[in-house]
Amino acid sequence: MSREPEQARSGLAVVVVSYASHQLLADNLARTARSADLVVVVDNRTDDAERAAVRGLAGTRGWHVVEPADNLGFGAGMNAGVARALELGATELLLLNPDAWMAPDGVAGLHAAVREEPWALVVPRIERPDGTVWASGITDLYLRDGTMHARRRRPPGMVVGRDVEEWVSGACVALSSMLWDKIGGFDSSYFLYWEDVDLSRRARDAGGRLVVLDDVVAVHDEGGTHRDARRGPAKSATYYRYSVRNRMLYARRWLAPEGVRRWRRASLRAAWKVLLQGGRRQILTVRPVVAVSRGLVEGLLVRAPARPPGRTGG
Repeated sequence: MSREPEQARSGLAVVVVSYASHQLLADNLARTARSADLVVVVDNRTDDAERAAVRGLAGTRGWHVVEPADNLGFGAGMNAGVARALELGATELLLLNPDAWMAPDGVAGLHAAVREEPWALVVPRIERPDGTVWASGITDLYLRDGTMHARRRRPPGMVVGRDVEEWVSGACVALSSMLWDKIGGFDSSYFLYWEDVDLSRRARDAGGRLVVLDDVVAVHDEGGTHRDARRGPAKSATYYRYSVRNRMLYARRWLAPEGVRRWRRASLRAAWKVLLQGGRRQILTVRPVVAVSRGLVEGLLVRAPARPPGRTGG
């Protein structure tokens, strides 16, 4: 028996962007959704069968569904989902990947933290299903070349905003509607990947903080959304293309001209590291190499909107 979707009562909305992920929603979101009054699923379009499956699941669970005519990507999809959640009365937001889930006490912990500090992006410790750490909190983006490292590896003397930018993963992040409105949501020009790096930057520039709750855990099956199931541990072509492309989009969006030139010079090395994310077997196959090459070309040609006033690191 299906339930009618409800308005937000506690103020917390869980928002998920799905792409061919109805089984992940059934496995993961169903567990997290028990802790929220309001759930919004954005079904980025694949085909009629997938849309029907998402509708059926949402109808059974009492979730709201946003149905774009096309695949909007993650950022624009999440913006559409949050817009719906705000219409329904949400005051706090938990943005979640379809391949991630949280226990009720974890959801409650994030919700309480956002209510206590509404100008923060709040994240949990994120673990893989086997209990190993997938993301322990804040990651450093080195402005000299666009590489990323765990914050614990930061050399002494590096200054946030000058040498390094801090960011948190968008796989599971909570924030208030006030902060969302102030920073304007995700930049949809990224389509996939790096949009959480950009969101973190704009949150900091708006006066917000990045907060990690070490005692709160989310579980994330990383391969659920960007692994090519036919190739085992290999990443999808989409992952390779946009991970490479969006590195340069971020550079053009935020760095001074010399910083952009430095990142351009390091593009081949950065693309090689992305390719190896799927294992060394990828070097010998055509599809990943083509995707990385496409991302390289698009990254070198990409244009970004003018930077807003404020810091211009790099």
